[in-house]
Amino acid sequence: MLPPPMSPVFAAMNTLPPLPWWAWVGFFAFIAVMLALDLGVIQRDSHEVKMKEALVWCGVWFALALAFNGLVYHWRGAELGNQFLAAYLVELCLSVDNVFIFIVIFAYFKVGPRWQHRVLFWGILGAVLMRAVFILAGVSVIQRFHWVLYLFGAFLVYTGIKMARPRKEEVDVDPEHNLAVRLFRRFFPVSARQEGGHFFIREAGRLAATPLFIVLLVVETTDLVFALDSLPAVLAISKDGFVALTSNIFAILGLRSLYFALNGVMQLFRYLKLGLAIILVFIGVKMLVERWLDISTVVSLGVIGGVLTMSVLASALIPEKPASRG
Repeated sequence: MLPPPMSPVFAAMNTLPPLPWWAWVGFFAFIAVMLALDLGVIQRDSHEVKMKEALVWCGVWFALALAFNGLVYHWRGAELGNQFLAAYLVELCLSVDNVFIFIVIFAYFKVGPRWQHRVLFWGILGAVLMRAVFILAGVSVIQRFHWVLYLFGAFLVYTGIKMARPRKEEVDVDPEHNLAVRLFRRFFPVSARQEGGHFFIREAGRLAATPLFIVLLVVETTDLVFALDSLPAVLAISKDGFVALTSNIFAILGLRSLYFALNGVMQLFRYLKLGLAIILVFIGVKMLVERWLDISTVVSLGVIGGVLTMSVLASALIPEKPASRG
């Protein structure tokens, strides 16, 4: 029995030479240096991150992502360069949803602005490791079982439609409803007091976790859910493991700065979720019809860029309706 035909782009990518090991080592070494610089030098003294500082770092991460995108264009060709940019933009938009969740989590646990950067740093470090495992495993599965793409496509269409529907319920961040937190508390003592920005302290002669570590657990488990959403989206755009992973990680690394830049002005992007929903449906349909209709990455990039531009403009130009009084 012959295997199902692949799209022209996927077939062409199978002819690419395998990526040398030093490319992977070099990328992760660069990420490690940037994270060490961030936590060990720039954030050595914990402080509240102001809007100006956050915007500067947003610009730094965006410039680094574009520079790396240029390297991909030059080194691996225009097709993979376009795929990197498209995947990066989609993941960046998904990150805005993360920002909203972070705002809810920090407000619920009353985490002061001084310690929010520390929680996000370690939370995003865990997110990088999770994405690396998920994406590389996903690429391996797709290479062996091409039909999985259709499941991913259907999931994206479902996710996009669900995201577009208005929701009134609030996000549940209660640690008593979090399985990871409940399991952790069963096997490890948790202190009721917080000492600075420490995740663990000595209490009554034994090591105990602080409430700030519980916040970190909630952040990590929340990102696990987002990782399951973003995996099909990025693999719908690129089946190249290096491109899929690096674009995803660059978007995640800018998430902390994005949080501090957008915190308090999220209402200015109220139509961005609708735009993201449209993009996810488009990407899902693209996956479902790729056997019969190949939609090029350039076209996909145009659709993604156009929808994002329109959603941001709509957020800025359409006045927000005043809240109705019951």
